[in-house]
Amino acid sequence: MMGPAHSLSGAAAWLGIGALAAAEGHTMPWPVLVAGALICAGSALAPDLDHKSATISRAFGPLSRWVCGFVDALSYGVYKATKGKRDPRRTGGHRTLTHTWFWAVLIGAGASGLAVTGGRWAVLAILFVHMVLAIEGLLWRQARVSSDVLVWLLGATSAWMIADIMDRPGNGAGWLFTDPGQEYLWLGLPIVLGALIHDIGDALTVSGCPILWPLPIGRKRWYPLGPPKFMRFRAGSWVEIKILMPVFMLLGGAGGLAALNVI
Repeated sequence: MMGPAHSLSGAAAWLGIGALAAAEGHTMPWPVLVAGALICAGSALAPDLDHKSATISRAFGPLSRWVCGFVDALSYGVYKATKGKRDPRRTGGHRTLTHTWFWAVLIGAGASGLAVTGGRWAVLAILFVHMVLAIEGLLWRQARVSSDVLVWLLGATSAWMIADIMDRPGNGAGWLFTDPGQEYLWLGLPIVLGALIHDIGDALTVSGCPILWPLPIGRKRWYPLGPPKFMRFRAGSWVEIKILMPVFMLLGGAGGLAALNVI
Protein backbone atom coordinates (compact mmCIF):
# COMPACT_ATOMS: atom_id res chain seq x y z
CA MET A 1 0.00 0.00 0.00
CA MET A 2 0.96 3.66 -0.31
CA GLY A 3 1.92 5.97 2.57
CA PRO A 4 -1.47 7.61 3.28
CA ALA A 5 -3.27 4.26 3.47
CA HIS A 6 -0.56 2.84 5.73
CA SER A 7 -0.84 5.80 8.12
CA LEU A 8 -4.63 5.69 8.20
CA SER A 9 -4.59 1.98 8.94
CA GLY A 10 -2.05 2.49 11.73
CA ALA A 11 -4.09 5.22 13.41
CA ALA A 12 -7.29 3.16 13.06
CA ALA A 13 -5.55 0.13 14.60
CA TRP A 14 -4.51 2.01 17.74
CA LEU A 15 -7.94 3.59 18.10
CA GLY A 16 -9.36 0.08 17.83
CA ILE A 17 -7.06 -1.04 20.64
CA GLY A 18 -8.36 1.89 22.67
CA ALA A 19 -11.93 0.76 22.02
CA LEU A 20 -11.10 -2.78 23.19
CA ALA A 21 -9.44 -1.41 26.32
CA ALA A 22 -12.52 0.69 27.10
CA ALA A 23 -14.79 -2.31 26.57
CA GLU A 24 -12.72 -4.24 29.13
CA GLY A 25 -13.02 -1.43 31.65
CA HIS A 26 -9.47 -0.10 31.22
CA THR A 27 -10.09 3.13 29.34
CA MET A 28 -6.92 4.80 28.04
CA PRO A 29 -6.22 8.36 29.18
CA TRP A 30 -7.12 10.53 26.19
CA PRO A 31 -3.50 11.75 25.72
CA VAL A 32 -2.38 8.12 25.35
CA LEU A 33 -5.14 7.50 22.83
CA VAL A 34 -4.18 10.55 20.74
CA ALA A 35 -0.42 10.12 21.06
CA GLY A 36 -0.62 6.38 20.37
CA ALA A 37 -2.75 6.90 17.26
CA LEU A 38 -0.26 9.44 15.88
CA ILE A 39 2.75 7.30 16.77
CA CYS A 40 1.10 4.28 15.16
CA ALA A 41 0.30 6.32 12.05
CA GLY A 42 3.94 7.35 11.82
CA SER A 43 5.30 3.90 12.61
CA ALA A 44 3.11 2.46 9.84
CA LEU A 45 5.46 4.19 7.37
CA ALA A 46 8.67 2.98 9.00
CA PRO A 47 9.03 -0.46 7.34
CA ASP A 48 9.59 1.33 4.03
CA LEU A 49 12.99 2.43 5.34
CA ASP A 50 14.26 -0.09 2.80
CA HIS A 51 12.82 1.88 -0.14
CA LYS A 52 14.58 5.01 -1.42
CA SER A 53 11.40 6.32 -3.09
CA ALA A 54 9.12 5.88 -0.06
CA THR A 55 7.52 8.72 1.90
CA ILE A 56 9.86 8.14 4.83
CA SER A 57 12.92 8.67 2.61
CA ARG A 58 11.85 12.30 2.06
CA ALA A 59 10.68 13.01 5.60
CA PHE A 60 14.00 14.14 7.08
CA GLY A 61 15.90 15.37 4.04
CA PRO A 62 19.36 13.95 3.24
CA LEU A 63 19.54 12.14 6.58
CA SER A 64 16.51 9.94 5.92
CA ARG A 65 17.66 9.29 2.34
CA TRP A 66 21.00 8.09 3.68
CA VAL A 67 19.31 5.92 6.33
CA CYS A 68 17.03 4.40 3.67
CA GLY A 69 20.03 3.56 1.51
CA PHE A 70 21.80 1.95 4.47
CA VAL A 71 18.75 -0.06 5.54
CA ASP A 72 18.16 -1.19 1.95
CA ALA A 73 21.73 -2.51 1.77
CA LEU A 74 21.43 -4.12 5.21
CA SER A 75 18.13 -5.80 4.29
CA TYR A 76 19.57 -7.08 1.03
CA GLY A 77 22.59 -8.47 2.85
CA VAL A 78 20.39 -10.28 5.38
CA TYR A 79 18.24 -11.66 2.56
CA LYS A 80 21.24 -13.05 0.67
CA ALA A 81 22.70 -14.55 3.84
CA THR A 82 19.50 -16.31 4.92
CA LYS A 83 17.51 -17.10 1.78
CA GLY A 84 16.53 -20.67 1.06
CA LYS A 85 17.00 -22.59 -2.15
CA ARG A 86 13.49 -21.73 -3.37
CA ASP A 87 13.64 -18.04 -2.51
CA PRO A 88 14.05 -15.92 -5.67
CA ARG A 89 17.08 -13.81 -6.50
CA ARG A 90 16.75 -10.12 -5.73
CA THR A 91 18.57 -6.91 -6.60
CA GLY A 92 17.51 -4.93 -3.51
CA GLY A 93 16.22 -5.27 0.02
CA HIS A 94 12.70 -3.84 -0.30
CA ARG A 95 10.03 -5.90 1.48
CA THR A 96 12.50 -8.15 3.24
CA LEU A 97 13.96 -7.55 6.73
CA THR A 98 11.96 -4.43 7.66
CA HIS A 99 8.72 -6.11 6.65
CA THR A 100 8.88 -8.88 9.26
CA TRP A 101 7.55 -9.40 12.80
CA PHE A 102 11.17 -9.60 13.95
CA TRP A 103 11.90 -6.05 12.80
CA ALA A 104 8.67 -4.73 14.29
CA VAL A 105 9.47 -6.17 17.72
CA LEU A 106 13.08 -5.04 17.47
CA ILE A 107 12.32 -1.39 16.80
CA GLY A 108 9.48 -1.35 19.34
CA ALA A 109 11.68 -2.81 22.07
CA GLY A 110 14.46 -0.42 21.13
CA ALA A 111 12.14 2.58 21.38
CA SER A 112 10.82 1.45 24.78
CA GLY A 113 14.34 0.93 26.09
CA LEU A 114 15.44 4.33 24.80
CA ALA A 115 12.42 6.04 26.33
CA VAL A 116 13.08 4.52 29.76
CA THR A 117 16.84 5.00 29.83
CA GLY A 118 17.20 8.23 27.87
CA GLY A 119 14.82 10.45 29.83
CA ARG A 120 12.73 13.33 28.52
CA TRP A 121 14.91 14.17 25.52
CA ALA A 122 14.76 10.58 24.29
CA VAL A 123 10.97 10.62 24.63
CA LEU A 124 10.83 13.91 22.72
CA ALA A 125 13.04 12.48 19.96
CA ILE A 126 10.81 9.41 19.57
CA LEU A 127 7.69 11.58 19.51
CA PHE A 128 9.24 14.04 17.05
CA VAL A 129 10.20 11.35 14.54
CA HIS A 130 6.75 9.78 14.63
CA MET A 131 4.87 13.10 14.60
CA VAL A 132 6.73 14.10 11.43
CA LEU A 133 5.96 10.74 9.84
CA ALA A 134 2.30 11.01 10.89
CA ILE A 135 2.09 14.44 9.25
CA GLU A 136 3.70 13.10 6.09
CA GLY A 137 1.26 10.20 5.98
CA LEU A 138 -2.03 11.67 7.18
CA LEU A 139 -1.59 15.16 5.71
CA TRP A 140 0.39 14.08 2.70
CA ARG A 141 -1.12 16.58 0.26
CA GLN A 142 -0.31 19.52 2.54
CA ALA A 143 3.11 18.12 3.44
CA ARG A 144 4.07 17.76 -0.23
CA VAL A 145 3.42 21.45 -1.00
CA SER A 146 4.92 22.87 2.20
CA SER A 147 8.59 23.08 3.11
CA ASP A 148 10.32 20.36 5.12
CA VAL A 149 11.18 22.92 7.79
CA LEU A 150 7.50 23.70 8.42
CA VAL A 151 6.71 19.99 8.76
CA TRP A 152 9.61 19.56 11.19
CA LEU A 153 8.50 22.56 13.24
CA LEU A 154 4.96 21.19 13.44
CA GLY A 155 6.34 17.79 14.45
CA ALA A 156 8.58 19.31 17.12
CA THR A 157 5.76 21.47 18.50
CA SER A 158 3.39 18.52 18.59
CA ALA A 159 5.97 16.31 20.32
CA TRP A 160 6.66 18.95 22.99
CA MET A 161 2.97 19.58 23.67
CA ILE A 162 2.10 15.88 23.86
CA ALA A 163 4.99 15.12 26.22
CA ASP A 164 4.07 18.10 28.41
CA ILE A 165 0.44 16.92 28.67
CA MET A 166 1.33 13.28 29.35
CA ASP A 167 3.82 14.25 32.06
CA ARG A 168 0.94 15.55 34.18
CA PRO A 169 -0.36 13.08 36.79
CA GLY A 170 -2.90 10.63 35.37
CA ASN A 171 -2.37 11.70 31.77
CA GLY A 172 -0.44 8.72 30.53
CA ALA A 173 3.32 8.86 31.12
CA GLY A 174 2.97 5.88 33.45
CA TRP A 175 0.12 4.20 31.59
CA LEU A 176 0.12 0.39 31.62
CA PHE A 177 3.59 0.14 33.22
CA THR A 178 3.18 1.75 36.62
CA ASP A 179 6.37 0.97 38.54
CA PRO A 180 8.78 3.85 39.20
CA GLY A 181 11.20 4.36 36.32
CA GLN A 182 8.86 2.74 33.77
CA GLU A 183 7.33 5.98 32.48
CA TYR A 184 6.87 5.85 28.70
CA LEU A 185 7.79 2.17 28.53
CA TRP A 186 4.53 1.76 26.58
CA LEU A 187 5.80 3.88 23.67
CA GLY A 188 7.08 0.77 21.94
CA LEU A 189 3.60 -0.74 21.67
CA PRO A 190 2.13 1.59 19.02
CA ILE A 191 5.45 1.38 17.17
CA VAL A 192 5.25 -2.43 16.99
CA LEU A 193 1.57 -2.27 16.04
CA GLY A 194 2.15 0.29 13.30
CA ALA A 195 4.92 -1.77 11.73
CA LEU A 196 2.82 -4.95 11.82
CA ILE A 197 -0.19 -3.16 10.33
CA HIS A 198 2.07 -1.95 7.51
CA ASP A 199 3.18 -5.52 6.86
CA ILE A 200 -0.40 -6.81 6.84
CA GLY A 201 -1.36 -4.06 4.40
CA ASP A 202 1.48 -4.99 2.07
CA ALA A 203 0.49 -8.65 2.32
CA LEU A 204 -2.81 -7.71 0.66
CA THR A 205 -1.00 -6.47 -2.45
CA VAL A 206 0.24 -8.44 -5.43
CA SER A 207 3.75 -9.11 -4.06
CA GLY A 208 2.71 -10.28 -0.59
CA CYS A 209 4.92 -9.79 2.47
CA PRO A 210 7.35 -12.11 4.34
CA ILE A 211 5.92 -11.24 7.77
CA LEU A 212 6.85 -14.54 9.44
CA TRP A 213 10.56 -14.59 8.53
CA PRO A 214 12.69 -16.47 9.53
CA LEU A 215 10.11 -19.27 9.86
CA PRO A 216 10.33 -21.51 6.76
CA ILE A 217 7.07 -21.95 4.81
CA GLY A 218 6.84 -24.11 1.72
CA ARG A 219 10.63 -24.54 1.76
CA LYS A 220 11.02 -20.77 1.49
CA ARG A 221 12.65 -18.70 4.22
CA TRP A 222 11.14 -15.47 2.84
CA TYR A 223 7.66 -16.71 2.02
CA PRO A 224 5.43 -13.81 0.85
CA LEU A 225 2.25 -14.19 2.90
CA GLY A 226 -1.01 -12.94 1.45
CA PRO A 227 -4.58 -13.86 0.58
CA PRO A 228 -5.44 -15.82 -2.59
CA LYS A 229 -4.13 -13.98 -5.65
CA PHE A 230 -7.57 -13.04 -6.93
CA MET A 231 -8.10 -11.03 -3.72
CA ARG A 232 -4.90 -9.01 -4.01
CA PHE A 233 -4.51 -5.55 -5.53
CA ARG A 234 -1.75 -3.27 -6.73
CA ALA A 235 -0.41 -0.57 -4.42
CA GLY A 236 -2.11 2.75 -5.15
CA SER A 237 -4.98 1.14 -7.07
CA TRP A 238 -8.64 2.15 -6.80
CA VAL A 239 -9.23 -0.61 -4.23
CA GLU A 240 -6.85 1.09 -1.85
CA ILE A 241 -7.98 4.65 -2.51
CA LYS A 242 -11.74 4.27 -2.92
CA ILE A 243 -12.45 1.36 -0.59
CA LEU A 244 -9.74 0.74 2.00
CA MET A 245 -8.93 4.34 2.92
CA PRO A 246 -12.60 5.30 3.58
CA VAL A 247 -13.00 2.08 5.58
CA PHE A 248 -9.93 2.93 7.68
CA MET A 249 -11.35 6.41 8.37
CA LEU A 250 -14.73 5.02 9.42
CA LEU A 251 -13.20 2.34 11.61
CA GLY A 252 -10.82 4.84 13.17
CA GLY A 253 -13.62 7.29 13.92
CA ALA A 254 -15.79 4.58 15.46
CA GLY A 255 -12.85 3.21 17.43
CA GLY A 256 -11.96 6.65 18.77
CA LEU A 257 -15.52 7.35 19.93
CA ALA A 258 -15.73 3.94 21.58
CA ALA A 259 -12.34 4.40 23.24
CA LEU A 260 -13.58 7.65 24.78
CA ASN A 261 -16.82 5.95 25.89
CA VAL A 262 -18.91 8.24 23.65
CA ILE A 263 -20.58 5.25 22.00
